[in-house]
Amino acid sequence: MRLRTGAVLAVLTAALAVSAIADLALGPVRIAPGRVVDIVIGGLSGDRPTGAFASIVWDVRMPRILLGAVVGAGLAVAGTVLQALVRNQLADPFLLGASSGASAGAVLVIVFGSAAAGFGMGVPLAAFAGSLAALVAVYAMARRGGTMTTGRLILAGVAVQYILSALTSLVLVLAAHPDQIRSVLFWTLGGLGGARWDELALPTVALLVGGALLLTLARPLDLLLAGEEGAHTLGLDTGRFRAAVFVLTSLVIGVLVACSGAIGFVGLMVPHAARMAVGAGHRALLPVAALGGAVFLLLADLIARTAAAPEEIPVGVVTALVGGPFFLWMLRRAGRTEGVTG
Repeated sequence: MRLRTGAVLAVLTAALAVSAIADLALGPVRIAPGRVVDIVIGGLSGDRPTGAFASIVWDVRMPRILLGAVVGAGLAVAGTVLQALVRNQLADPFLLGASSGASAGAVLVIVFGSAAAGFGMGVPLAAFAGSLAALVAVYAMARRGGTMTTGRLILAGVAVQYILSALTSLVLVLAAHPDQIRSVLFWTLGGLGGARWDELALPTVALLVGGALLLTLARPLDLLLAGEEGAHTLGLDTGRFRAAVFVLTSLVIGVLVACSGAIGFVGLMVPHAARMAVGAGHRALLPVAALGGAVFLLLADLIARTAAAPEEIPVGVVTALVGGPFFLWMLRRAGRTEGVTG
């Protein structure tokens, strides 16, 4: 299994490098891949090239690619952990309302709390609070009588999303300035176009620290797969553990959504594919999901930038077009063993 996991990680690392080069080379202005490699190597060696191509690569496309890789990896890891916490492969930061909650919190600060937003941490903190509140609400509504079914989980997630969507629409109506309206639309559709070098530190730290902490919790996450009684027998306080991991996961999701808007279905599809590749053990599953999420979102962003060029499609639209049919397929599979109404 270690050899298999190593091989999968090596393939995904190579795919990530190829995807990054393709993202740097393609766009309204096309740059030869060889030229892109020379510019990147020159910049990393401290002798950054000059000229229009170098400026496009380093100042426009590189921050976007790095943000896409970080957000994709973080959403995939968050989806993997949420699926373990609720013991349901249909769980996802977007479907469970975490992304919508983060967006709603960020939008409220953008429109009504400009003073707090000006301190730099207002938007991420509001996104975190919204993400945590949405997850707790969905979990509380879906869990009844000590059990949780796929039907209740999905219906609770849909209900919370509708409420948060209505709240965001109300904020959009009340927004006073066109710039605020554009910002609200960005949060609802998701996008990487606003990436800047000075905004990469916070999501990168959130991914590295949050991912490292979650990796240390791989064994307890594995224990949850055995069920509540089995986990209790092996010494895991499931209630306290779930609460702590919900907070940690919400923090990661909130920071990522604060930088990219609500991008759905990454945390649904990628963990499922990673589980098929390396199994359900989280020590191998989490790193594979992180690399897979980064590759997936970079490819989705490449499609978003080139499919309707020179116009740009929000990357959240691309992931939804792919993830929607995938979700329906998984829902149909789950429905064979469990009624949707739970």
